Amino acid sequence: MQNNKNVLLATVLSVLILIGWTVFFEKPRIEKQEAAKKAATATQVAAQNVAAPASSSEVKPATTTAELTATKASETILALKNRQEILDESTANRIAIESENLHGSIYLKGARFDDLTLAKYFEKSDHKNEVSLFSPSESKDRYFADFGWVSSDKNLDLPKPDSIWKSDAAKLTPENPINLSWKNQQGVEFIITVALDKDYMFSVTQSVKNLSNTEISLASYGRINRTLPSVSKPVYILHEGAIGAFSNVLHEVTYKDLIEEKTQKFSAENGGWLGITDKYWLSSILPDKNLKYQASFSYDNSNQNHFFNSEFVGQEYKIAAHEEVKFQHHLFAGAKKVQLLDRYAKEYDAKLFDRAVDFGWFYFLTKPFFFIIEFLYKILGNFGLAILAMTVVIKLALFPMANKSFLAISKVKKLQPKIDAIRAKYKDDKLAMNREVMELYKKEKVNPASGCLPILIQIPVFFALYKVLYVTLDMRQAPFYGWIQDLSMPDPTSIFNLFGLLPFEVSSTFTVGIWPILMGITMIIQQKLNPTASDPTQAKVLKWMPYILTFVLAAFPAGLVIYWTWSNTLSILQQWFITKKLNNESK
Repeated sequence: MQNNKNVLLATVLSVLILIGWTVFFEKPRIEKQEAAKKAATATQVAAQNVAAPASSSEVKPATTTAELTATKASETILALKNRQEILDESTANRIAIESENLHGSIYLKGARFDDLTLAKYFEKSDHKNEVSLFSPSESKDRYFADFGWVSSDKNLDLPKPDSIWKSDAAKLTPENPINLSWKNQQGVEFIITVALDKDYMFSVTQSVKNLSNTEISLASYGRINRTLPSVSKPVYILHEGAIGAFSNVLHEVTYKDLIEEKTQKFSAENGGWLGITDKYWLSSILPDKNLKYQASFSYDNSNQNHFFNSEFVGQEYKIAAHEEVKFQHHLFAGAKKVQLLDRYAKEYDAKLFDRAVDFGWFYFLTKPFFFIIEFLYKILGNFGLAILAMTVVIKLALFPMANKSFLAISKVKKLQPKIDAIRAKYKDDKLAMNREVMELYKKEKVNPASGCLPILIQIPVFFALYKVLYVTLDMRQAPFYGWIQDLSMPDPTSIFNLFGLLPFEVSSTFTVGIWPILMGITMIIQQKLNPTASDPTQAKVLKWMPYILTFVLAAFPAGLVIYWTWSNTLSILQQWFITKKLNNESK
């Protein structure tokens, strides 16, 4: 008995320590990092790697990328300023980007995509500020994409990060592409033609006209560069960081891993893609699909800021005098909408492009689940209702297994008085007690293990649905009913201020809302319907689990808590019906 008490005490203390660490250390640390990210005003100097360019099959290759001596360009980062202040100062050198889905501009200094917001997505549910994806290199949220050239010929004058390009138009729209041009004193003209579709894909065509009388050698490159003042611990269920697919193999490298490894390199040809991904947003380059290139994910640090690069560099080509060469690349910068990524994957032969949405190991379940929820959303018009309907669909699909499980559990519970009597009789003889219990199961034709297998089968289903609700964009800022205005955020109410009746705000650390409490109640009811665990220590620990999970899951997105509550409710009804049926049959 004393050992059991010690085990129980150790278990409870371990759980309390884990919760305490999460609440009082880990969560405040993450919140502090986020605050620091928004308030960063430091001065930085960062060395930026500029990769090497690629070329099309129209020109005979001179050397491979491995043989190419790529130059490196150094950029001095000025005192960091607010994004809007920088944009206002550089308006004269910017080409506006306007479409139904994107707002922003291209900076003629360096021909950079460094100003981009998503017109249909907002930072908060008040719909005031559009989600910002790209920001200028001088800003504290530095994030941009650019394309250029490098050469092993040190005498060849190439466009630099501070080169000012000329444009033939003042605005880029889906109907009006633009041409950017820059010409060196040797008679070589560089042209970047940019076109934009109605969604988030830019077509970037690099042209080189060798109007000189000598042969030149160069290669094309493209990169995505991002700065983070701080890097949080990776979330196990979600990938954020560098991502790419080369030779039909997906590569995901978290920010933390890249900080440790500094660089990762890949060889690729005939397509592929690379970029940087967030939970909901993606920036990605699709190099010329006729191109052999080297791709890399790299990291650098300066003044306590983290610089991440995702870049490609093609092989160097010789271009004869008075010849022209073109490189066809694409840049995706926008929201990770599953159907859109599927369309782009097919249209541009970008294998695994849909995997930018982190569907995980259960891809064969998660993606179909997503399409079912989306279908139900179109019918019901509310994403919360679609989640409830999806829960019913899953329950119906698993009904035979769940029915078998609940039937076994109900039979075991019905035998509980006899089992307790056997335990009392043979409390000093464990072998005899187990033998008598097994004889009882055999006599009553009850297989207690049959209640476990269906539950184990349901675990991947539950995790897959959890994954869908967590990583897909659709639930973000989607309202339900009442006080739930964003299913991707925790329930905003709190028991500690009587759900808003008391006149003070409660820290998010201590928020336990109405939906988590309802979920906890359904777990307690479920526990009452199940037979008591044979081991007293295990029974005591399980008794506390609903209360612990209520507290822990209060910080989860409301959509997940609503799903769990509704799923528990359906299980309770199913189990109650089976128990009542068995009781009627025994009369």
